[in-house]
Amino acid sequence: MRNLLNEKILEEANTWIKSKEKVVLATVIQTWGSSPLQTGSKMIINEKGNFSGSVSGGCVETSVIKESINLIKSKKNFKKLEFEVSNENAWNIGLACGGKIQIFIEQIN
Repeated sequence: MRNLLNEKILEEANTWIKSKEKVVLATVIQTWGSSPLQTGSKMIINEKGNFSGSVSGGCVETSVIKESINLIKSKKNFKKLEFEVSNENAWNIGLACGGKIQIFIEQIN
């Protein structure tokens, strides 16, 4: 089954790349327990912090945006992020309901 939202996100990423912007693709790679979005959900982030799509919502996405900008600045290609209730910041990032999520971020061109 086609995911039109993911296709739209990737088309927008292509537009940003053609405009010479640096772009990170964030993808939900695994979830446990309570999680707002399913595995495969995508979000793109550019070096200015603009984004499209969704990988979770709320403070998790704020953290993903910050990590993506840091990835671009560090000139690294990828990183795996994990958010779970046992993290000391669980209440701050919105996972106090017991969920866990892994998100893979990667620079694309």
